[in-house]
This record gives sequence, structure tokens and C-alpha cells, in this order.
Amino acid sequence: MPLHWRIPTMSINHYENFPVGSWALPRRLRPAVHAIYRFARTADDLADEGEATPAERLAALAAYRQALARIEAGDTPADDPVFTPLAAAIAAHTLPMAPFYDLLSAFEQDVTTTRYADFGEVVAYCRRSANPVGRLMLALFGEHDAQSLAMSDGICTALQLINFLQDVEQDWARGRVYLPQADLARFKVSEQQIAQRDTSGLWSALMLFEIERARKMLAAGAPLGMRLKGRFGFELRLIIMGGDTILRKLHASGGDIFTQRPVLTKRDWLHMVYRALRPKAGKASQGGTCGG
Repeated sequence: MPLHWRIPTMSINHYENFPVGSWALPRRLRPAVHAIYRFARTADDLADEGEATPAERLAALAAYRQALARIEAGDTPADDPVFTPLAAAIAAHTLPMAPFYDLLSAFEQDVTTTRYADFGEVVAYCRRSANPVGRLMLALFGEHDAQSLAMSDGICTALQLINFLQDVEQDWARGRVYLPQADLARFKVSEQQIAQRDTSGLWSALMLFEIERARKMLAAGAPLGMRLKGRFGFELRLIIMGGDTILRKLHASGGDIFTQRPVLTKRDWLHMVYRALRPKAGKASQGGTCGG
């Protein structure tokens, strides 16, 4: 279930935290952000919601892929609630097509893949499930340099990993485990522990290992929050701080997401907004440390 450059506060279903219509975004860009969101959300629902069979889900996603190909060929769909505004956004902002295809590839993988052998496989999934929308947001703001793209990828992958950590139990209910199988074996944690909400043994050690890995990735991309100016930089600093705050709460609980699943509170938001507006006063744009 892909994450699309949003602050991880709640279940990742339906992209609740995608910056749709955010007051921090310039008005001229909001229609394009809406169009990207609508495409991502509806495609994700095809992969994950309802009672469709895997074959039916893949067929529906294939139809989305065909619609993208028509847009790429210059055939603008008429009166389609998803693809008409998307085609307009792509044309108006010269958006790259590859991220949209990458998203569909990740949605298709959600239908066919329920376990990941190692961290490399998880990161490869994040490259297609999380990173594309970050790249599309950069394109909307005219940011195309390699360093910005790399930092954006780091942030997006980290946020996806954070959501995987938050949603271990929810993903288990859907038949998926995003924790790498190699890490489960290393820490002698069984999937049965997830089913039983059991944090005994080396569960905490496993989760702290995963938390630290996500923290390092988030910190590596965090300087982008300072590089980007204006509203976009402000929005991104909020997103980075949101991810860092969730990591701190995960760390404080020892990874017990069964009884202490972390969310952002009103107090957290007020603190984050204050710091995002005054990035030079602290380390708001640089992330933080889970144990701090």
C-alpha cells in the first residue's frame, strides 16, 4: 500500500495525509495535486479495496495503464473523472510519465506479492510505491536537479518505511508482511507474534533496528527541506518533522505498535508548524534522533 509523500499519522489507506488542497501549496498547483491524488487513490483502491479477485484487480490496473499510454500518445480522454484532469495536469506542467507507470507497477505488486525476502526488496518496492509522487511534486515546482531528486527519494522511502512500521498489524490483517523476512529470522521473530500481538523476545530489538534504518534515510533527505523555498519548503519541513516525530514515538514505545500505535496530536502539529516557520531556529528541517 503505497505512501505518497505525506506525513504518516494514520492508516495509509486512501492517502489521508497527501497534501490535497493544502493551504501551504500555491493555488495554481492545487488542481494538479488533486489530479495526481485522484489517480493514485483510485488506482490503489482497485488493488486493495472491495471483493474483486486478484485477476480482476490486475485487469482494472491494466486498463489504467492503457489510459496512461493514451495520454502519453496525445489522446486526451473526455469526461473521465480521473484521466481528464490528469491529462490536463500532465500537459500544463510537463509532468514525466514514468512516475505514474511506477505507481501502477507498485499497485500491481500489492496484488501479487505479500512477503519481502530482504531490505533490498522492500526498498525496490518503495522506489515505485513512494518515490514517484515526491518526484512529481518536485516537477510541479520546477525542481529537476539530481541532488533534489535523490533527497526526495530518501524522504519518500523513509516515510513509506515508517508507515510499514506503524501498520504492521493492519497489513497482517490484509495478508501482507513488509518487515523483511531476513530481519525476522535474524531477530528470531515469527509472524505468529504479529498475529498474537506478542512483543516478547527480540521484538523490540527488531523494531528498533528498523526504526534506526528509517531514521537514517529520513535524515539523509532532510536537507531538502531547507533547499526548497517558500510554501513548498514549508510543506516539506512539516512532512519531515512529522516522520521524525512518529519515529521518536515508535522508539519510545520500544516498537510496541499493538498497544501504542503512534499518531500526531494537535500539540505535535502546533509544535511542528512553529518549527517549520522558523527553520533556522532549530533542527526542524534536518530531522532528529529517535532517542532524543
